[in-house]
Formats: sequence, structure tokens, C-alpha cells
Amino acid sequence: MIAIRPATSEDLPLIAQFIRDLAAYEKLAHEVRFDEAGLGARLFGPRPYAEVLIGEIDGVAQGFALFFHNFSTFEGKPGLYLEDLFVRPEARGSGLGKALLKRLAALAVERDCARLEWWVLDWNTPSIGFYKALGAKPMDEWTVFRVDGHALADLAT
Repeated sequence: MIAIRPATSEDLPLIAQFIRDLAAYEKLAHEVRFDEAGLGARLFGPRPYAEVLIGEIDGVAQGFALFFHNFSTFEGKPGLYLEDLFVRPEARGSGLGKALLKRLAALAVERDCARLEWWVLDWNTPSIGFYKALGAKPMDEWTVFRVDGHALADLAT
């Protein structure tokens, strides 16, 4: 049986492992730099920056979704941004990924959000096909930009 529940601070080691597993799948393990205590403070402290859903199959945690609110000025409404979605390889095909996305969609509707959106690596064709089958559409006309590290510090001064 599939169950989706909000994460609690007791789930922090599990969330950290899911993040590491996702990074390994995306061939980005070298990019993982978080400190678990800092991650916990930002997820479960006095001002949480993101929320996490844990997906379980028969009572065993097999996946997660980490998300936060963004805002659409064109819509004049908030949205939900899915930062991470991961299902353990042995649980793929079980319906857990779809169940996590359905719960996120329900939260977006409950919270009067204009949309639910996320990024996917362009080589990840299994996920792209999965998302398209759910009715998601690629935003090919947009280019993602990022400033981080030294460039961020330089820009800030």
C-alpha cells in the first residue's frame, strides 16, 4: 500500500540519504555539499524554507519530494516548485512517483497555487516521458540561469 506523509525532523537522516541517492542518479554526487544539521534547521527550524513529503510502500520509505512556494507575478498567485523527486530504484514502477506528484498537485490546488513546476535534466528521458504522460509540458522557450559560489559573492558586493 502506498502512503504519502509530511516529513518530520526525525526523517532528516532519511531525507539526507534520499538527496545523496538522487545526486548519484543524476551523476551530480560531487555537487552535494550540505551539512545535515544546517539542512535540518532550514527544513524544520522556526522559518522552514521548504517542505518534504515522504512516500512509503507498505510502511517503508521509498521516495520523497522536496518543494517550496514560488510566486507568479503574471498570475498574481503562488506556485509550488518541486526541487527534488526521488524514488528508490527498487520501487520505480510501483506508482509511488505518481502518488507523490498527485499529492503535490492536490496541495497546489488546496493552497490556490497557479502551477506546479520543476526542472529535469535533458538527458533524463525516462523521467521526461513519465512527466509528459502526466500532462506536464516542457518549457523549452526558457533558459535557466544561476549565480552561485564566488560569482554570487562578487555580485553581492
